[in-house]
Amino acid sequence: MTNKAVSKAKENMSKSIDVLRKELANIRAGKANASILSNVKVSYYGTDVPLNQVASINIPEARVLMITPYDKSSLDDIEHAINSSDLGLNPANDGSVIRLVIPQLTGERRKEIAKQVGKEAEESRIAVRNVRREAMDDLKKQLKANEVTEDEFHDVEDQVQKVTDSAIADVDKLAAAKEKEITEG
Repeated sequence: MTNKAVSKAKENMSKSIDVLRKELANIRAGKANASILSNVKVSYYGTDVPLNQVASINIPEARVLMITPYDKSSLDDIEHAINSSDLGLNPANDGSVIRLVIPQLTGERRKEIAKQVGKEAEESRIAVRNVRREAMDDLKKQLKANEVTEDEFHDVEDQVQKVTDSAIADVDKLAAAKEKEITEG
C-alpha cells in the first residue's frame, strides 16, 4: 500500500512536469519553432481546429515559419487565427502560403519572457509540492488508522521527499534551459 502512495505521487509529479514542458514549448525564444503555433485554432468550416490539422508548418530559415494550407480556401481563416492569437506575429499572405518572420527579441522582451518562464516554473513547483502534501496527508491518515507502522511511515515519507526533490530539480533544469535559450537567442 505504501509503494502505491509513492508511485501515485511520482506519477502526478511527472504530469506536472509534462504540463511545464508543454507550456515552455509554447514560449517564443526568438527562433522559429512550430510549437509556438500549437495553441492556434483555425475556424475551418465553422469548427475550431488546431492549425497543424489544416496546414503544414515548415521552417525554411532560422527565424521564418512557412504555413502551407492543405486547402487554399482556408488561407484567410489561418491568417485571421494567427492575427487573433496573442503571439504578436504578423503573417504575410502571398496567396498560396503564409510566412511568419519571428522578430529578434529586444532586451526588455527577453526579460519579460524570462519572467514568464519563472512564473510557469514556480506554478509547477507549487503543483509538485501540492502532490507531496496530498501524499503525506494520505499517509498520516493511514498511520492514524494503524494501517502503517511508524517505521513504514518514515520510510515512505523519505521516499516521497526524494521523489519531490527530484521533480523540483527537473523543473529547475527545464526552466534554466529555457531561460538560457531566451537570453542567448
